[in-house]
Amino acid sequence: MRLGVIDVGSNTVHLLVVDAHTGAQPLSATSHKRELRLSEHVTDDGNISERGRSQLVEFVAECLTVAEDQGVEDLMGFVTSAIREAPNGDDVLAEVKDRTGVILDVLSGEDEARLTFLAARRWFGWSAGTLLVADIGGGSLEIAQGMDEDPDVAISLPLGAGRVTRDHLPGDPPGLAAVRETRKLVRASIARELRPLAKAGAPDRMVGTSKTMRSLARITGAAPSSEGMYAARFLERAALDDVLPRIAKMPVAQRSSLPGVSESRAHQLLAGGIVVSATMDLLGVDRLEICPWALREGLILRRLDGMH
Repeated sequence: MRLGVIDVGSNTVHLLVVDAHTGAQPLSATSHKRELRLSEHVTDDGNISERGRSQLVEFVAECLTVAEDQGVEDLMGFVTSAIREAPNGDDVLAEVKDRTGVILDVLSGEDEARLTFLAARRWFGWSAGTLLVADIGGGSLEIAQGMDEDPDVAISLPLGAGRVTRDHLPGDPPGLAAVRETRKLVRASIARELRPLAKAGAPDRMVGTSKTMRSLARITGAAPSSEGMYAARFLERAALDDVLPRIAKMPVAQRSSLPGVSESRAHQLLAGGIVVSATMDLLGVDRLEICPWALREGLILRRLDGMH
């Protein structure tokens, strides 16, 4: 059957349509997305602005039309940190439902970590042993570890690349003092949450997911997207730490000229690199293997499991 997922993230709203059958790999049929950057449509009191609300409603309606045109039989939608944390988040979701008929479910940070872990487990299989999965979005960082399909440890931290950029890295480029303070804050925030992972023991395979991870891997030498989703891609911490000081001195326009870095994501590349480097260092990880599946695929797999 044909399934559709509307993913309302802090940066992008993304409709993914797949042909999915129980026991088979979901195959992408079409993708439709827009950079709404909801995390930047936030008022001083933390609410999603009227402009942000209207743009979200408009694009969800557009996604609904695309889904119908593509023959989608089952459409689901979810929101992550941008709306989850907004005081008027429930009002925004109610408006979307009233004006489009689409129900967007709220995922907790732990939900995000567990569903992304499920996607990585299915991608790499049981032979991967105990997995450690790190995922960085616009609003949050998720880390999960375990040997089953549901992780033993699932952690979510408010250290998304967009959030860290907005809150701690002003300027283009930001000053070296701001970069140093951001690095210190990020590392302290991650270190406070490491005890459950330390108790879980050493993983057999370390995995990274998300657009930010893929961009960082690409600028440090990983295969381009033209080589397809099955090409093995890695993010080496030594290579990342080598390139980060240069990225910190680049204005956004220069970062967008780097391989694998889109113009819309270039502004948060430095923050993403700081968070990923800190995560790898504090977890003692020298290399992450990039997984092409993440949260959306995890949600699809969970839906298929439930249908079966």
